Amino acid sequence: MAKLQPVRGTKDLLPEENRRHRHVLETARNAAELYGYEEMSTPIFEFTDVFKRTLGDSSDIVIKEMYTFEDKGGEWITLRPENTAGVARALISGGLSQNLPLKYFYGGPMFRYERPQKGRLRQFHQIGIELLGVAEPLGDVEIIALGAEVLNALGISDKVTLELNTLGDQESRENYRASLVDYFSGHLDNLSENSRTRLERNPLRILDSKDEGDRALIADAPLMMDYLNSASSKFFKSVLNGLDNLGIAYRHNPHLVRGLDYYCHSAFEYTTEELGAQGAVLAGGRYDGLVETMGGPATPGVGWAAGVERLAMLTGVVPLGGHIIAVIPIGTEMEAGAFALTQELRAAGFQTDVAFRGNMSKRLKRANKVGAACAVLLGEDEVARNYLTVRDLASGEQQNVSRGDLTEYLLNWKRV
Repeated sequence: MAKLQPVRGTKDLLPEENRRHRHVLETARNAAELYGYEEMSTPIFEFTDVFKRTLGDSSDIVIKEMYTFEDKGGEWITLRPENTAGVARALISGGLSQNLPLKYFYGGPMFRYERPQKGRLRQFHQIGIELLGVAEPLGDVEIIALGAEVLNALGISDKVTLELNTLGDQESRENYRASLVDYFSGHLDNLSENSRTRLERNPLRILDSKDEGDRALIADAPLMMDYLNSASSKFFKSVLNGLDNLGIAYRHNPHLVRGLDYYCHSAFEYTTEELGAQGAVLAGGRYDGLVETMGGPATPGVGWAAGVERLAMLTGVVPLGGHIIAVIPIGTEMEAGAFALTQELRAAGFQTDVAFRGNMSKRLKRANKVGAACAVLLGEDEVARNYLTVRDLASGEQQNVSRGDLTEYLLNWKRV
């Protein structure tokens, strides 16, 4: 029988790594609540059409990366490769447009069939923000500020740079698209095969190419800023002014784009140089045409998503939550009393651990392994005299505490 392993591109989140993931999720959730965003969840799989309509038949995600299958009822189902489409579908199917504006936060697993590498898995996790029903530039400013809030709360704001660009409105994009087609058509022989395909279907996606030959051409390609109409230019300036007023630093990246037609105006990424090629840790933009593309009412939207794995790597080690108290029986005859005391402490709100076997030395090793701050020792003398011995596991100092005063005494460890 073959040795069982996790499926390629997936991994087990054992306690230490899971703790980092939970720290990212809880930090983001708390920040989102400060900004008035409520948490919501969509199913991890949707009808395939949800993503084909939004991501486009020509996108790499739809062509190469989606986990799509036919279920037993003959329906075509796809594991979600991202969550914005699911949120937009929920808006439509739930008839939520009458409640606009809507402010949502989400977190959970996504799925893409791609080559696993550092910070990029086939089952990965994202946190995200969606602001629906707000057409004003202030909406863009708010979600960018919320991204900054999350990164700052995680302690990694000094490791990232905000890169920002504008995609303009539909008129501006159409003019820019025509200029790109004209420019790259004159360099067909030097374009990669993938970019030649994109030239016919979605020329803006060429600007995302990592091919060295393409990059050389992109350096001299027309810039979106030169094709903005007055309304788009005014919108972009309002976003920049809003960020300036909040003291949020940014770098204008004129080559930062989103290839899909429903994207407009702001496009941004928080990037880092500490994770190798996987530089983007939080990215988003405005998608005013998305809901309409899916068959719903015209609804402005703007949002971002961030990879939990990448944020967790930047965050580093997260200490154990709370302050664990170990209860250690001295002798097997004390085990029943120790377990009863453990439950009593848990009922009082203390994070408590008890070893199931071993002598006192082994149980103390267990207490140190789980990161306990102190140990409560329960032996015959303690029972006879109605007190307990509390040992500071860092210093080794011990204190005899009356049985009736134990809970109050242990509160000191909660405050450490």
